[in-house]
Amino acid sequence: MCGRARCTLNPNQVAAACGFTGDGGGRSSVRTVDANRFRPSYNVSPGRYVPVATVRRVSNGENGGNEVEPVVHCMKWGLVPSFTKKNEKPDHYKMFNARSESIKEKASFRRLIPANRCLVAVEGFYEWKKDGSKKQPYYIHFKDDRPLVFAALYDSWSNSDGEVLYTFTILTTRCSTSLEWLHDRMPVVLGSRSCIDLWLDTSNQKFESLLVPYEGLDLVWHPVNSEVGKTSFDGPECIKEIQLKSTASNSISKFFTKKSEGGIKPEKEDSKEADTVKNEKKDKSSDYQSTRVKIEETSESVDAKKKETNDYDHVKKETPPFEPKGFYTSEKEKQCPRVKRDFGEVSDLDILPVKKEKAAKKGDGQVSLLSYFGKK
Repeated sequence: MCGRARCTLNPNQVAAACGFTGDGGGRSSVRTVDANRFRPSYNVSPGRYVPVATVRRVSNGENGGNEVEPVVHCMKWGLVPSFTKKNEKPDHYKMFNARSESIKEKASFRRLIPANRCLVAVEGFYEWKKDGSKKQPYYIHFKDDRPLVFAALYDSWSNSDGEVLYTFTILTTRCSTSLEWLHDRMPVVLGSRSCIDLWLDTSNQKFESLLVPYEGLDLVWHPVNSEVGKTSFDGPECIKEIQLKSTASNSISKFFTKKSEGGIKPEKEDSKEADTVKNEKKDKSSDYQSTRVKIEETSESVDAKKKETNDYDHVKKETPPFEPKGFYTSEKEKQCPRVKRDFGEVSDLDILPVKKEKAAKKGDGQVSLLSYFGKK
C-alpha cells in the first residue's frame, strides 16, 4: 500500500504544509538537512530521498533548557532499523509502510513512537486496482491540489563505513468508505493542523484516534497510465487522466479468440480424456458394424424363406387338384377349376346321385333345385 507518490514540493513548501511556516507559525523558513539530496519527482519510489518534517529538541545555552525546533530533513523512503547489521545491505522495500494497528507490537516501530515521529508531505499517491491478471493505477489527491500530510516514523542507521543514513516509513490504516473498491489499505492522512500538532507532540501517547481512515469528500482520484509502475517513468504524464475502455467492449473482445494461420486453434484435450473419447467412438463403430451384419444376415434369411414360400406356392399352383373318378358330368365343368374346387369342398359327394334318383321318382318327374341339397 502506498508504494508510489508524487512529490515536487521544495523544503519550504513542505514546512508550510506541515504548519511550520506561512500560516501563523511566525517563521519565514525552517532549518533543512541534506536538502541537496532531494530530487522532485512525479513518481517517487522507496529508496528515494523525500523531504520529511519533524521537530527536534535542541539545548538552549542561555536558559540551560531544551527547545523544540522544526526541521525539514531529506530522508530515504523505506525504514532501515538502527539495529540492522553494519555490513548488511539495506532493503528499502522491506518496511516502506507500517501498519498503524501493530506499531506498538513490533520492535522496529515501537521504540520510535516516543521521539521519532515525523510528517511526509506529497501532492498525491498512486494505488493499483486488480482486475484479474491486470492492474490499473489510480492517482489520488485533494480536489484543490493542496498537499497530503501523512503520519510517519523515522530512524537512523550507521553502516560499516560510519556513514549515518536516515530513513522513514509511512503509517497505513484500513481504507476509507469511498476507496474500498480500490484497496483495503490507505496512508494515515492528517487532515487538520490540530491532528498534525497532536502527532508531533511526543509527550502525548494517546494518538490512536489519529490513525483512522480519512473520510473527507475532498479526496478524489482518476485512472492514469500503467507505465507509472516503472520507476523510470516520470514527469507530468504520470498524473494525466486517461479514459478506460468500457467493460462491455472488454468482455466482447475476450469472447473471441485469435485466429492462427490454419484457423481457430482448438483447445488441447487431456490425453486420457482424448483416449477415452477415441475408444468410445471405436466401440460405437464396432457396435454399428456388428448390428449391420446382423441386419444383413436377417435380411438374407427372410429373403431365403420368402423364396422358399414362393417356390412352394408355385408348385402348389401347378399341381392339379384331386379329381374323384366320375365326379364331373361334362367337359364344360372340367374347364372351370373354381367350380371344381367349390364342389370338392362339399362332403359326402356320393349322396348327390342318390338324391337325384329319388327326386325323379316323386312328383311329376321334374328335378327341383332343392333335390341337389340334402340334409345330413
